[in-house]
Amino acid sequence: MALLAIKIPKWDIEEETGYKPFTTFWQDFSIADAYGLQAIQNTFNRAFDAWKGDYKYLTELVLVLNHKIFHHYVEKGTEEENEKASLYNELWNKANDYALENLQGEQADYFYHLTD
Repeated sequence: MALLAIKIPKWDIEEETGYKPFTTFWQDFSIADAYGLQAIQNTFNRAFDAWKGDYKYLTELVLVLNHKIFHHYVEKGTEEENEKASLYNELWNKANDYALENLQGEQADYFYHLTD
């Protein structure tokens, strides 16, 4: 049996903003990155379907997707990585639009505060 080693990059959002992540979304998508576009899409589908009803999880999902766009497009720059960035952008738009259309009151305030 072959052993697959996947390096998960550090998500430095806490150092940048003070926000402390509480989900495994960054790790989940980092593992999916190693398997390609379909794995990224499948990971999103599962996470979004399971957590879109929880505004804190939805907010962190949007944050992760946004940072994954930057990670693949800016830091990597290859055609394959740009394809991943493009998919992450599409997924970010879906999750972000859902949040903007469905969160209200304190939930919307929380979302805007963290994603602004």
